[in-house]
Amino acid sequence: MLKVVGASFGRTGTSSVRLALETLGFGPCHYMKELFADPAHAREWLRIADGGKPDWKLLLDGFTSTIAWPAAFYWRELAAAFPESKVLLIVRDPASWYASMSRTLYRTRPAGTREETAVRDQVIEKIVWQGTFAGRFEDRDHAMGVYRAHLDEVREAVPSERLVEVEPSHGWEPLCAALGVDVPDLPFPMANTTGEYLRRAERAGVLPPR
Repeated sequence: MLKVVGASFGRTGTSSVRLALETLGFGPCHYMKELFADPAHAREWLRIADGGKPDWKLLLDGFTSTIAWPAAFYWRELAAAFPESKVLLIVRDPASWYASMSRTLYRTRPAGTREETAVRDQVIEKIVWQGTFAGRFEDRDHAMGVYRAHLDEVREAVPSERLVEVEPSHGWEPLCAALGVDVPDLPFPMANTTGEYLRRAERAGVLPPR
């Protein structure tokens, strides 16, 4: 049963906060890697992205939290399906966020057609690049406007007592206070930086070595 619904775009510090959530007992946390790990799971997300009716409780069975895409695209539906959950919003400076997205996720976006790409890539294309950014991510002003509008939309829609708004640079205290748990005696995680992402992409052959 979900206790935390992630409403945040990718590249806002979601990998770090995912590790933090799991450290605090809010795991397993669903994130984009699940599309790569389980083809059947990816196919179900594609069915939903194509307009199919979701069974959120079945799809997310076994997960205690979600973060980033694909689930963040459906944050309203998930918040309604799990009314006792908190809604998590991670905040990052829009210009910094756009620069990171451009250098990582967008740069490694598959270029093939629907028939040529893996199911997981079709999910990402439909939900992120088309569904979220209407095919206009390269338009910096448009993409940053979408990001800012999303932050405003979540803040306006979610009651303050349910909204968990954090910045990873602020560490454990705000997150733990909002979730009602103790602060662990550990450094706050820092994961999947732009440099780490690019090194992994190079090792995987997705990008040429720098």
